[in-house]
Amino acid sequence: MLPREENEGLARVGPGAAMGVALRRYWIPALLARELPEPDCPPVRVKLLGEDLIAFRDTLGRFGLLDEYCPHRRASLFFGRNEECGLRCVYHGWKFDVDGQCIDMMNEPPEHQFGHKIRTTAYPMVELGGLLWAYMGPPARKPPLPQFDWTQAAPSHRYVSKVIQECSWLQALEGGIDTSHVPILHRTIGKDSNRAGFKAGHPFIRAKAPTVVVDLTDYGFRYAGIRPLDEHEVFIRTYHFVMPFHQIRPSKIASGADSIAGHIWVPMDDETTMVYNWEYSDEPVSDDDRLERRLGNGPEDVDATTFRARRNKRNDYLLDRRVQKTETFTGIDGVNNQDRAVQESMGTIVDRSREHLGPADKAIIQARRLLLSAVKTAQEGGTPRGIRPTYYAIRAADGVLPHDADWRQILTPELSSAEVFQTF
Repeated sequence: MLPREENEGLARVGPGAAMGVALRRYWIPALLARELPEPDCPPVRVKLLGEDLIAFRDTLGRFGLLDEYCPHRRASLFFGRNEECGLRCVYHGWKFDVDGQCIDMMNEPPEHQFGHKIRTTAYPMVELGGLLWAYMGPPARKPPLPQFDWTQAAPSHRYVSKVIQECSWLQALEGGIDTSHVPILHRTIGKDSNRAGFKAGHPFIRAKAPTVVVDLTDYGFRYAGIRPLDEHEVFIRTYHFVMPFHQIRPSKIASGADSIAGHIWVPMDDETTMVYNWEYSDEPVSDDDRLERRLGNGPEDVDATTFRARRNKRNDYLLDRRVQKTETFTGIDGVNNQDRAVQESMGTIVDRSREHLGPADKAIIQARRLLLSAVKTAQEGGTPRGIRPTYYAIRAADGVLPHDADWRQILTPELSSAEVFQTF
């Protein structure tokens, strides 16, 4: 259970909100790099932490992220002309460079120009891993670049997508780092079903309910679900939670090769989240992988312009009761469509004061503690967890192991170089 005051504090992300101040200390995905494919291409609206912004790529290929509204008369720069190293408002012709500096005023004669006195809000952006990342915090506190291992993979060996989720970022994140729900919500029940989900023979399904272990680290925590299979073996799946909104988990691409995947739950505002989905492998990913049919996040399932899922709460996620009775536990196609259905069903901001958490919810409990701690640290001018680049090389894995095996060393050996503070 989370007291109402703390619940509200973690959910509110706008300018000046305590959680919003903390989140602004990190690099934040703002949009897909392919949304700004070339210099002087059309600008793109971006909603980030409650702020209305415009992203553009100038003549020299530099990225800009500006307040959407022109500081002259507050017209939207979305309608602006992206030309000659600046974004020009079409109302009175004021033009701004990627740093937010006004560099021209078409409606003022040369002797009355005062553009040198006008600067609009502007945030730096960098391109990494097919995403454009923004930093919205104090310039003097800019953190190291978010060079996750997956961002360093060749484009042929990774993909990234995004989809809007209609609820608070926190309940989307908590759903993602909750390992105990996976073999329940995402299981198939028909032995002949070819629908997405975990089949009856998978260790996830064969094993018993998990014991959840959380190891606190400098970047957040490593966690694992340890599921007994029999008196000799266990199925263990490891994950990482990297502050403030990243998850890393093991997966497989269509060829059957091991891969690593994850989500980034980015608050657009208090009640809406942009979920970024990524996967990479040591082997090339295929066109079929990029369609993300199993997850429901690809171009066949998500509108490429609005980034809204075609299965959504307005059509009950196209739930099929016959399929629910005979093929899958939910009757909803797409693993992440299933996630969105249950998480959005809680309301836009769930009332955590009415929850009843158990030992299987350890990761959720610890994430809330770390986020509350990050808020306090940011308020005091300190450095929250996840700022230092100790997460760059971390990976996740799963496997069937003997009961007495050292699963930490076997499945996540790279973590030996990261500082582990305690087991929760």
